[in-house]
Amino acid sequence: MQIVIPLFDRFAPLDAVGPYQVLRLLPDAEIVFAAVRPGPVADETGAFVQLATASLADVPRPDVILVPGGAGQARQMDAGPLRDWLVEADKTSTWTTSVCAGALILAGAGLLEGRPATTYWLAMDELARLGARPRRERYVFDGKYATSAGVSAGIDMALALAARIAGDDTARRCQLAIEYDPEPPFNGDPYAAPAALTAPLRAASRFGAG
Repeated sequence: MQIVIPLFDRFAPLDAVGPYQVLRLLPDAEIVFAAVRPGPVADETGAFVQLATASLADVPRPDVILVPGGAGQARQMDAGPLRDWLVEADKTSTWTTSVCAGALILAGAGLLEGRPATTYWLAMDELARLGARPRRERYVFDGKYATSAGVSAGIDMALALAARIAGDDTARRCQLAIEYDPEPPFNGDPYAAPAALTAPLRAASRFGAG
């Protein structure tokens, strides 16, 4: 089972690496980090670099596509290699998925038209403008399409995907293997958070009002 995580300049590391930590544990999983050209790809700060071991052209028919988000997401929504690859690879994929603002890349490629989907909380309006039906959920499945909310939600989505691919027991083992049992000190629900906390994030967001 080939799982391809396409990378682009200024991607968000946890969007890609979080699900990778889960999905690499699936039986017969072959995970490929790919980019337009093989080589190092820097994250949104330049401090983290992930090696793409293949070009997109090398992996035309993955079983699973997992698209991360990140500050470089907007550039990937125009006509270009990643968008072209997504449209073609989606025709034969078993699962097409995204984390955070990666949903905007899928939607921009026309793959979420009319579908329920989720994304980073500040990008919900943009997701709607791109033709999807935004849902305020941690992750959303619609047929073969799965989208997750922001950054850390990719781990949750990957575990749910693992259960659909290999069964609940395998997914539970994956969760135990990475000891994923979060106990955050604060409530991270952006829809329940006070305006005094969310307002500065909205003001600084590249997605506008959100």
